[in-house]
Amino acid sequence: MATAGNKTINAKLVLLGDVGAGKSSLVLRFVKDQFVEFQESTIGAAFFSQTLSVNDATLKFEIWDTAGQERYHSLAPMYYRGAAAAIIVFDVTNQASFERAKKWVQELQAQGNTNMVMALAGNKSDLLDAKKVSAEEAQTYAQENSLFFMETSAKTAANVKEIFYEIARRLPRVQPTENPTGMVLPDRAMDRAVSSSCCA
Repeated sequence: MATAGNKTINAKLVLLGDVGAGKSSLVLRFVKDQFVEFQESTIGAAFFSQTLSVNDATLKFEIWDTAGQERYHSLAPMYYRGAAAAIIVFDVTNQASFERAKKWVQELQAQGNTNMVMALAGNKSDLLDAKKVSAEEAQTYAQENSLFFMETSAKTAANVKEIFYEIARRLPRVQPTENPTGMVLPDRAMDRAVSSSCCA
């Protein structure tokens, strides 16, 4: 894989999912290695950044944690537009949150970046007795829709780092070259020279 030299590659990552699925808890565990038992609902969106090294490249995730409440749904495109990756989070103890996650996947497939790396996170995997969505069901859905799936637990930290690192590994390493033609500035200078002398 090509690396970007000593440059840090910036990648916008968005978390989507139903209210209470644990999006904020996953980000907090990943970025600060903390878990808050009673996490307040996100209003609008929250921003975090985290840098990691993968395959000889330094990758800086710019993470947007979106609100799950329906009233904030209309804001979501503002956050996932231009995102390189998305984690769609559902609560394994809540079948409705899995159905909601499927709707987010459909929306991203229709509206999002075509090369977006998408992960499906079945969060709260520590709550084994309350589980409603099996890993097999989620895995099958993920494979059918070109996502990868992991069960996670923000509480125990199970698979939290792993899901972010797997996204990082799957991201393309192609960086746009700066000023590819090298002609932008001279052209403008010449235009100005021509226009100033045309009617003197």
